[in-house]
Amino acid sequence: MNTQGARMPSLDGFRAISILMVCYGHLCGTRRFPISIAQYGRWCGDVAHLGVLVFFVISGFLITSLLMGEREATGAISLKRFYLRRILRIFPAFYAFVLVMAIATAAGAVPLSGRDFAYALTYTVNFESGRSLQIGHLWSLSVEEQFYLLWPLTLLALRERRALLVATAAICIGPLVRWGIREWIFHVDPRFPGSMLTSFPAMFDYLATGCALALLRPWLLTRTWYLRLTGSRWLVLAVPLVLLINRMGSHPVAILLGSPLMNLCLAVLIESSTRHANSLAGRLLNWKPAVFIGVLSYSLYLWQMPFLDHRSDAWMHAFPQNLLLVFLAALSSWFLIERPFNRLRRRLRHGNELPAIAREEHGCRTATSPLR
Repeated sequence: MNTQGARMPSLDGFRAISILMVCYGHLCGTRRFPISIAQYGRWCGDVAHLGVLVFFVISGFLITSLLMGEREATGAISLKRFYLRRILRIFPAFYAFVLVMAIATAAGAVPLSGRDFAYALTYTVNFESGRSLQIGHLWSLSVEEQFYLLWPLTLLALRERRALLVATAAICIGPLVRWGIREWIFHVDPRFPGSMLTSFPAMFDYLATGCALALLRPWLLTRTWYLRLTGSRWLVLAVPLVLLINRMGSHPVAILLGSPLMNLCLAVLIESSTRHANSLAGRLLNWKPAVFIGVLSYSLYLWQMPFLDHRSDAWMHAFPQNLLLVFLAALSSWFLIERPFNRLRRRLRHGNELPAIAREEHGCRTATSPLR
């Protein structure tokens, strides 16, 4: 699998849809936005949370594909290079955001505590109860960072086949964990922290779905039924099915049966759109404005909540200027911080590539998957 080719088609478009869903969910209820908190979720459920889940599936798929591509190209997975790339990708924009929040807190503009910063700086916001609005959204980044810490080690230690068993187990166990936490809160002890619903064991099934897709993909692409399924026009029906499951919220049926089905639908949609970039859906996902929003998605994710405060009547928290301020902050983060560090990350990656002769000496095959 060649990790040095072009970007994988459609994934940036998926990121764009995901971050727009997240921003839409957090816009609802802000002053002058036409949809109130009471109206939000009436038709499709919590679409902001669904956007995060889509991010998780994409992340599991892409990270596993890149790690497998590195192993195929070089004969090994370098944890040092992986973690360095993740640090350069995640840390600069994140810690710049935290620094601005600290300055705003010192100035009295943002009500954050030392406890909030401790959870944020250690990427454990997903375990924090009573999260502050301005940094509460970082729970999903915390899940991602815990995934980055654990999954490459698992893949390196167990290799593909056993790692696939771990991912499959996580897909099965995750819904049971969420159901168990929900039942405990509702029927045993309502004081039990609801933040456990976003703990890593309760969320890993979404990431594991992407991991399993990446691990199974070489075999699946040899199956005629899979090629027909992912090339079918009827696959569009998976979209309303995902929204229907999301609409059911935390109902036990939605957790125990709906979650695995939703994960399957998301995985198949990702596969279909990446392989059929010239289809209607593929063209939409690879449309330049959609790709740019997808590229900007991390900065949009970081900077949304300081401006999308539905509890505030301040000018900066009212629509449409709140959305405009989110994009201005995200653009500043992208051009001033993310893009320069991404260039450094690419130089480091290319500097560590093995020449073609060395790859042949390692007996490595190079596939044609357009990953980057």
